[in-house]
Amino acid sequence: MTARPEAGEGAGHDYRDDDLSSWMNRQGRRVEQALEAVLPAVVQVRPGLGENGLVEAMRYAVLGGGKRVRALLVYAAGEISGAAPDVLDAGACAVELIHAYSLVHDDMPCMDDDALRRGKPTVHRKYGEAVAMLVGDALQALAFEALVAPLRRPAGDGRPIVPVGEMVSVLAAAAGAGGMAGGQALDLAAVGARLDRRQLETMHQLKTGAMLAASVHLGLLSGGLLTPPMAGAAAAYSEAVGLAFQVVDDILDVIADSQTLGKTAGKDQAQDKPTYVSILGLDESQALARQLAQRARRALEPFGSRASRLAELADYIVHRVH
Repeated sequence: MTARPEAGEGAGHDYRDDDLSSWMNRQGRRVEQALEAVLPAVVQVRPGLGENGLVEAMRYAVLGGGKRVRALLVYAAGEISGAAPDVLDAGACAVELIHAYSLVHDDMPCMDDDALRRGKPTVHRKYGEAVAMLVGDALQALAFEALVAPLRRPAGDGRPIVPVGEMVSVLAAAAGAGGMAGGQALDLAAVGARLDRRQLETMHQLKTGAMLAASVHLGLLSGGLLTPPMAGAAAAYSEAVGLAFQVVDDILDVIADSQTLGKTAGKDQAQDKPTYVSILGLDESQALARQLAQRARRALEPFGSRASRLAELADYIVHRVH
């Protein structure tokens, strides 16, 4: 397996003088290496689980693709908390593994029935539905294993005490019935329905926003417990960014093509799903995304310059093209 990045490489340095693209590329490489390290290797498992089996499919689902927005939020929030690089890697891996598992399950015929993800065949198309279901199950379990692995520290090692239980609770809540899974259930129930804007926001605050918020909180908690003002600012930022992310997703589903998106374009309209574009129209949805980015930036004011990366990520989320 590829070794983890050395402590002090990437996550632990102050790169706020770098342009955002360079920082994103560097942190993207960092989390890719960390994911490579926590995923099991094909040669480590019993015959039948390697080639064309579970472990190969897990690696296929996770490695070599995606925007890594959730991991980037962990690292950016870590610039505020001053967290240790290996702890930030753990949080970044955890949110990316949860995200990957959700995509594998979402693409299955019983859900969105999609054939394309990150520019390549979806897991169930390549490995079959049964393996795809197990891939999601295994990645969810691995997320929690990855999160706690570097946090098993001996007492008195000189580093800040990390609230492991709080971090596990944050991730579990964001992924479960009160978060991502519950939002997906609402999304399935909404097919063909007519939701108002408030109902749509509630659905997406769970389906998309909960894991984005967890990413920010894990980055902050990686440096220790949060004060109430920190928690409030992080929650306000996360709510705005989570909604902005979904608004832009809805816009791109209308204006982008499948090659650019890396997934099937036009699926929302084809499946008669309620979206921000279907409720507000394209122009008003684009204006809303810009307003949400501004709201996210204002929420970060208590953190000062330490939150510059989080502010830049809010703008990136609104102006991305895939």
